[in-house]
Amino acid sequence: MKLSYFVEDLPLKHTFTIAHQSRDIQDTLIVKLEDAGFYGLGESTTNPFYGMTIANMSESLEKFRPIVEEGEWESPEELWELGREVFKDNPFAQCALDMAAWDLFTKKKGLKLYEYLGLDPKDIPVTNFTIGIDTVEKMVSKMKEVDWPIYKIKLGTPQDLEIVRELRKHTDAVFRIDANCAWTAEEAIRNSEELAKLGVEFMEQPLGKDDLEGMREVYLHSKLPVMADESCIVESDVKKCHGLFHAINVKLVKAGGITPGLRMIREAKSLGMKTMVGCMTESSIGITAIAHIAPLLDYVDMDGAMLLAKDPAKGVVITPEKVIFPEGPGIGAELV
Repeated sequence: MKLSYFVEDLPLKHTFTIAHQSRDIQDTLIVKLEDAGFYGLGESTTNPFYGMTIANMSESLEKFRPIVEEGEWESPEELWELGREVFKDNPFAQCALDMAAWDLFTKKKGLKLYEYLGLDPKDIPVTNFTIGIDTVEKMVSKMKEVDWPIYKIKLGTPQDLEIVRELRKHTDAVFRIDANCAWTAEEAIRNSEELAKLGVEFMEQPLGKDDLEGMREVYLHSKLPVMADESCIVESDVKKCHGLFHAINVKLVKAGGITPGLRMIREAKSLGMKTMVGCMTESSIGITAIAHIAPLLDYVDMDGAMLLAKDPAKGVVITPEKVIFPEGPGIGAELV
């Protein structure tokens, strides 16, 4: 077994702005596992908000290298458990490794990942396309550039309602809004009334992740369903979100990969909550991995590669009508 990894810079088509950061380039770590003539690829982006860097991801992988390369693990789940302690403070690195392990594991079995999981790609929901915070004119231009049936609109400005009103003039598409922790409970409840009239489907993470009392008020009084993102990072957060949110957005990189992501989705469903998997502007490696588990979901946000000016990989092709998977087994994404 051989472990290797390298960095790619992912240039974005447009400056991507949310409530707490902007970026034009996203750097990402790509992990490769090789064994017996097969290889698997995984990915995790860096993220300053969570303190995840190329340096600390690489350091975590190096600490775990002996266990990986001894090759005495038989499944991705077993490898994930072996790494629980090493990666406890760096789930992003664990995600890239876990993704590569699933790719390698299912390639050896001659199955696509969704086949191994017993899923049908016909059940994949249509992904939303994300419109980052910008001037209203530029946000409208971005919508016209990509005509899509569902838009996720990033908010967190003093003009949030005015932005949505103006965007609504230009499309009949479904809107989802994501305030990335920018509102108070009072604002969220008040805004929900107007947003419901404007064809918004749900609100994602309107309040700060630790404002549990405020979220309870929003949950009880909002005119729209509310979805957890920053409040639902790891498995133990799912139960905490029950009764505060109607749905959870699982980010594989934050959770530590496909292995815990699947567990989070199952637990949320058992609690009667809806589920979504979101992305972090990954290349087609990370996005293709998301697509394989998307049949489990009520909603999906896997537009990351669509936001890139240049993609170092190829994988799923996403259209409003369907998702076209690469030929061959495993996750199936390949470096260009």
